[in-house]
Amino acid sequence: MRTIKGPGIFLAQFAGDAAPFDSLDGIADWAAGLGYKGVQIPSWDARLFDLAAAADSKDYCDDIAGRLAERGLVITELSTHLQGQLVAVHPAYDAQFDAFAAPHVRGDPATRQRWAVEQLGLAARASRNLGLAAHATFSGALAWPYFYPWPQRPAGLVEDAFDELARRWRPILDRFEDNGVDLAFEIHPGEDLHDGVTFEMFLDRVGGHARANMLYDPSHFVLQQLDYLAFLDIYNARVKCFHVKDAEFTPSGRSGVYGGYQSWVDRPGRFRSLGDGQVDFKAIFSKMAQYDFPGWAVLEWECALKHPEQGAAEGAPFIADHIICVTERAFDDFAAGGADRALNARLMGI
Repeated sequence: MRTIKGPGIFLAQFAGDAAPFDSLDGIADWAAGLGYKGVQIPSWDARLFDLAAAADSKDYCDDIAGRLAERGLVITELSTHLQGQLVAVHPAYDAQFDAFAAPHVRGDPATRQRWAVEQLGLAARASRNLGLAAHATFSGALAWPYFYPWPQRPAGLVEDAFDELARRWRPILDRFEDNGVDLAFEIHPGEDLHDGVTFEMFLDRVGGHARANMLYDPSHFVLQQLDYLAFLDIYNARVKCFHVKDAEFTPSGRSGVYGGYQSWVDRPGRFRSLGDGQVDFKAIFSKMAQYDFPGWAVLEWECALKHPEQGAAEGAPFIADHIICVTERAFDDFAAGGADRALNARLMGI
């Protein structure tokens, strides 16, 4: 077994235009000062990272890694959540997702989609140049507007949507295979890959591709009322990234899973800072140790109530306290008698 790595922190929710959050050096100093050992970098944020340069230049990657190492940090993964979303966008969401793209491709869905695919290709090469094992992204969605079967869906609609999703992602997965990097889709409402069933539908259509894997975030399962511990029992071999994020679900007589179009603070299901929600992290970290998870425990901070800097400050010790340093020997080794085939035969009466 391996001890999970951490604590790490996803920088996307903290990057901004004010110091120390407006540069990689500044935000790295801040994260290291809180006790983090790794950073997950949003590849779209030019204030922190140049994805094209990382794809084309090993020297650029070595410089980034060196600057982080001076602060006791490493890169856990790169993220293309925004670009991955744009690989598959239903027209109902064109206007909302257009801001995820570079300015020069906005307003043109076909060009925007090609740009997103190019971005994933850059991310595969950049991850290889940085020596990373996994990459975090979203799948995008073509079927999500139809997740509730009313009005009745036409026969074959979902199947056709997943066929097209797989057609778009298969060459991207091949690019990640060429670069020796696992692609981890965050299993997330709003994405066509939002639970185990939908992941299986996709995986079947990409031929069980070895690079088609998952980012596990239990908070999204709490809001869906999905068993997040059983999920690890079923899919642990495909889990390559881990967002440590808390959530709570408290239904009422007025609102449930769908939330009544309310703001986050008023919804029955809402994200919380670590330790403030209902997620059983002791059980999750135990399963991660049991299943030999090879990656990082990375804080993704999202909370309807708490200030992000307080959430970040509390997150590093919370994760560190939950990491299980796995044992190197069985607890009953002291009583071991060694291998004795003759004794075994006597004990069985043979």
